Amino acid sequence: MTQQAIEPIRQAKRPLRADAVQNRARLLDVAYATFAELGFGAPVDEIARRAGVGAGTVYRHFPTKEQLFLAVVAVRVDQVLGRAEELLRTAPPEEAFFTFFTETVDCGATDQGFADALESSGIELPEVEERFQEVVRVLFAQAQQAGTLREDLVPEDVKFLMKGCFAAQRYLVDRSRGSFLMSVVLDGMRPRR
Repeated sequence: MTQQAIEPIRQAKRPLRADAVQNRARLLDVAYATFAELGFGAPVDEIARRAGVGAGTVYRHFPTKEQLFLAVVAVRVDQVLGRAEELLRTAPPEEAFFTFFTETVDCGATDQGFADALESSGIELPEVEERFQEVVRVLFAQAQQAGTLREDLVPEDVKFLMKGCFAAQRYLVDRSRGSFLMSVVLDGMRPRR
């Protein structure tokens, strides 16, 4: 066979073997924990070490650190958005937005990678950003229609308020102050009476 004939065979996607599927799942779990702890700055070598594999195995599944991070964030965002969809179905509109806001901030406070993605800390994830913003717009509109969210707020404000809460939760030595500041932000988003 000529080199030209062999090349398409090499490029054909084969289904992953069972051990490769397990390695990929393990990598995602370990990468999630490592990015949650260290954020996007986590070295690939550290993720590989914690997963008990070589860096080559990581790169075989995820050719770039950005692709690995995106895969991890996509799983986490799916969980957060799944919760948002559940709130849209089950919670009263006047509560759904505030529950989503609080739970998302709590997630970002304990998961540095998730916070980095939402804060766009040098990370471009347009698909994730658009999905997140769409959920925020729906929850936001329902809360405003229910009269529980100030009329002078716009959906784009939500992400900035979340960023401030992420920072408070993450950097304050006294965690109770973070909770207090979160309540101040939540109260500030409600209509003045």
